[in-house]
Amino acid sequence: MRLVFLGTPGFAVPTLERTVVAGHEVVEVVTQPDRPRGRGRQLAASPVKEAAMRLGIPVYQPERVRRPEAVEHLRALAPDAMVVVGYGQIIPQSAIDLAPLGIINVHASLLPKYRGAGPIQWAIANGETRTGVTTMRIDAGLDTGEMLLKAETDIGPEENAVELGLRLAEMGADLLVRTLAGLADGSIAPEKQDSAQATYAPLLKKEDGAIEWSRPALEIHNRVRGLQPWPGASTVFRGQTLHVWRSRVADAGAGGAAGAVRSVRPLVVQCGSGALELLEVQMEGRKRVPAGDFANGQRLTENEILGETHA
Repeated sequence: MRLVFLGTPGFAVPTLERTVVAGHEVVEVVTQPDRPRGRGRQLAASPVKEAAMRLGIPVYQPERVRRPEAVEHLRALAPDAMVVVGYGQIIPQSAIDLAPLGIINVHASLLPKYRGAGPIQWAIANGETRTGVTTMRIDAGLDTGEMLLKAETDIGPEENAVELGLRLAEMGADLLVRTLAGLADGSIAPEKQDSAQATYAPLLKKEDGAIEWSRPALEIHNRVRGLQPWPGASTVFRGQTLHVWRSRVADAGAGGAAGAVRSVRPLVVQCGSGALELLEVQMEGRKRVPAGDFANGQRLTENEILGETHA
């Protein structure tokens, strides 16, 4: 099949690679323009661009894919279908209409649940125990197109969003290859989404990572796992930001004020209900360290309160 591939993040790379291995002709990769990255703010290619260059596939990087000249560029490639995985721009109807088989999207949830930009992170943060990937033919809505195929998987109780993302990327790559084969031989029956069952996974904001110690311990633990790699879960410690990267729900034991340190070794913090053991933390501007090293270095004491702001 003659394809154009639109994608940007590392999550999309396995799908691009698997599509090529499956024998499809990827005539061009469309990805976001190079962006400044790192401390030096040097322009850096997206992971998909790096993969395309390694595979010898031409790359096109329009500032806005909805502009008429970009749409005409795609039309001139005459693809049978286009594949989009985390491209990062809204694709106009004029581009959706130009390929006979449409634009096939790999979305990291079991649609119609978790439509939107952060399905992996929000599924974990909300305490889901099962998720998956869906291929769909996109339309003008937000992840509202007809579903083609699905693959499901359990979410591990300690699995974080980065780990789950790596698994779903591989699952999505396999599902996309199966989807293209099914479209080619006519064996796939597209299924409309039931919008009444839809939930949403909005773009993450920095404030989403703020820990509210008045919440239940399991809910906070799920946020720690889910909001990775950004914005991460964080609290305030002695007027500075303290990131919590790994945690586990502790034995209930005695109560106390929400955010109070109940035990230093192990480092256990009281929550609205239950308690959370912190396993790996990071003070702003410093390295990640085991919570025990942090407690020793800061001479942490019981009943000190996390999450309080200081004037």
